[in-house]
Amino acid sequence: MNEPNGYEIAVDTDRINADRVHHWLSTDAYWALGREHDIVERAIRGSINIGAYDNTGDQVAYARIVTDLATFAWLCDVYVDRDHRGTGLGRALVTAARDHLAPYKLERIVLATQDAHGLYSRLGFAPLPDPEHWMVLSAEG
Repeated sequence: MNEPNGYEIAVDTDRINADRVHHWLSTDAYWALGREHDIVERAIRGSINIGAYDNTGDQVAYARIVTDLATFAWLCDVYVDRDHRGTGLGRALVTAARDHLAPYKLERIVLATQDAHGLYSRLGFAPLPDPEHWMVLSAEG
C-alpha cells in the first residue's frame, strides 16, 4: 500500500499475526484489556485488517475495520507497538484505512478514542454532530 518511514502497510488478513495482535490488545490497549484470544481471532476473521510491517517483515502495528462496504464503517483496534510509536506510523495506518474505504463512498466512518483526538482530527475525523441520536447496547448491561 504505502511505505511511511520505511514501514510497509498492507490490507491483507493472511499477514496478520493474531498472536501478536492478541498480546497487544489484551495486555496494553485500554479498550481491550483481557480480551480472549478466540475473540481476537473471530474479530480478525470478520473484519478488514490492516497491518504495518518493519523492514524485516515483522508486524509492528494493526487496525481493524468493521463495515458493510455500502454505508458505514467502524475503525477500531488501532494499535502501534510501543517500540514504534512516535514515527508517524499511527497516522499512516489510519490514513491507509481511510484511503482504503474511500472508493466505497460510505456515509460515515466512526471510531472511539479516549486519548487520540488530536491524531484523528488531523485526518478529518470530528466529534459526532448529534451524539444524542446515538445509542449503544452494551454487554456490560
